[in-house]
Amino acid sequence: MYTIYRLNTDELNAEWLESVKALFPHKAIEIAVTDAESNEQDETDYLLKVPANRARLLEALENVLQQRNLVSVNLNDLK
Repeated sequence: MYTIYRLNTDELNAEWLESVKALFPHKAIEIAVTDAESNEQDETDYLLKVPANRARLLEALENVLQQRNLVSVNLNDLK
């Protein structure tokens, strides 16, 4: 299982730690910490460097802006 938590450092507390422990009971886990804002830019730059990725991402963005080919998902249905 792979989970990403995105939160402000002010939200780090015992309750958060307990939720992680409940999600991964009796398991060895890894926790990596990065500045979310700089990480977002790095990922975008990386994806846009490859011409095929860039074309696909720009096409997807255009579809969203033109409201074409959109798919609605009810998150409750994913449980």
